[in-house]
Amino acid sequence: MGKLIDEFRKGWQGAAPPSLGLSISFAVICLLAATLVRWGLAQVRPDIYFTPYFPAVFFAAALGGFRIGIVTALVGGVLGVVLNFGDAIADRARFALLALYWAVCAITIWGVEHYRTMLAEQRRISKRLIEEEDYRKLLVDELQHRLKNKLSTVHAVLHQVLHEQPQVWARIDPRLRSLAATDDLISRIDKGGCDIRDLLISELGPYGHVRFTLNGERLFLPPKLAVTLSLMFHELATNAGKYGAFSSPRGLLQVSWTINDDRLTITWDETEGPSVDKVSEPGFGTKLLKSALSAFDGRTEISYLKTGLHCIMQCRIPRSG
Repeated sequence: MGKLIDEFRKGWQGAAPPSLGLSISFAVICLLAATLVRWGLAQVRPDIYFTPYFPAVFFAAALGGFRIGIVTALVGGVLGVVLNFGDAIADRARFALLALYWAVCAITIWGVEHYRTMLAEQRRISKRLIEEEDYRKLLVDELQHRLKNKLSTVHAVLHQVLHEQPQVWARIDPRLRSLAATDDLISRIDKGGCDIRDLLISELGPYGHVRFTLNGERLFLPPKLAVTLSLMFHELATNAGKYGAFSSPRGLLQVSWTINDDRLTITWDETEGPSVDKVSEPGFGTKLLKSALSAFDGRTEISYLKTGLHCIMQCRIPRSG
């Protein structure tokens, strides 16, 4: 009995097609119930012939599909003509009502089948998205694992090569450890989010804590926004190391953020870096910076000043996710 109920539940929800026997049995039950209702109504209105069979057709088609629905409509029409719960006989008016009944049933069956098709397609798409998301998580976990192993290998090789140069190693070792800590933080925030200050310190730490200042109150970032900002901070920090403030011995960076209602404004201000004489064509990094916050109703403004790069990031802080 439990197995039958489970099969009925899955068939009704569209998770799995029911067996032919279950579909036919359910259609028979619907027809019997409709006939019983018709008999009860005949005690008051004996001229009701087909109306009680509409729900029977609907439910039978919803569970068993359009073929079961068609058979149920045909049988219901025959019962409406043959069975009499009064003195009335089948005349032209009843046959006209029969034609109207079958026409309405056809529309009903088409609508139910269309809904079943849409539901099945949505379930297929949902299942595929879940599978792709599981694969993405597996791939990301594997890439993070490999990156951590490579950083460990690089750390060990450099330590072996520079073991006779402790001063050089003392400058390289904390930066490698900071890079590894940044990767660990990224893997964590994808699941639970993090504080914006911790995120910035993790990204900027490898360049030296005396090279940057952070101004702003503590702010916890939801996972999706935290991952997006981590990508942007990484891109800005990498560019600062190649061409901006961190590429110059005297270069400094100041990052500040303010909150107004649910709007977050982050200012990235580089000073004492190399002057920007010519701006190249926008590459992937620039496109990422300009488009990454669009999902949070935000935007990014980048200005190349004589003092260095000036970037303003604005977005909405989602309540969750």
